[in-house]
Amino acid sequence: MKIIQQSGKRKRSVARATLKEGKGIIRVNNKLLSTIEPKLARLKLEEPLILAGEVASKVNIDVSVRGGGIMSQSEAARVAICKALIQYSSPLKKRFLEYDRSFVVSDTRRKEVSKPNRHGQARSKVQKSYR
Repeated sequence: MKIIQQSGKRKRSVARATLKEGKGIIRVNNKLLSTIEPKLARLKLEEPLILAGEVASKVNIDVSVRGGGIMSQSEAARVAICKALIQYSSPLKKRFLEYDRSFVVSDTRRKEVSKPNRHGQARSKVQKSYR
C-alpha cells in the first residue's frame, strides 16, 4: 500500500494531504467532506474529486489545514488533494491542467505589507490639505 503526502498553499493557508488506498473517504481537519460548511468551500473541494472520477473512489484522503480564512483553506486543500491524486495517477495531470491550472499550481499572491503612517493600510495615505 503506498502512502502519498503533498501540500498546497493559498494566501496564509497551508494544507497537507495524505492519500492512502481505501474506500473514497475524504476528511478535512478530521471532518467528513459532506459536513463542511459553507457549501461553496465544500464544492471547491469536491471539484477535483469529480474530475478524477474512479480514481477518487479508490483512495482515502486526510487533509489538515492551518492558517488563513475559510475560502483560502479550502483552496489550499484543493491544491494538496490534486497534487496527491496526480502523484497517485499521473494521467490526471493533463485533465486537471486543461480544466483549471490553479488545481496544480499554487497561487503565489500574498497580502501586501502595510507601510508606516498609513493607518495600517497598504496603499491608503493620510489626506493632505494645502488651504
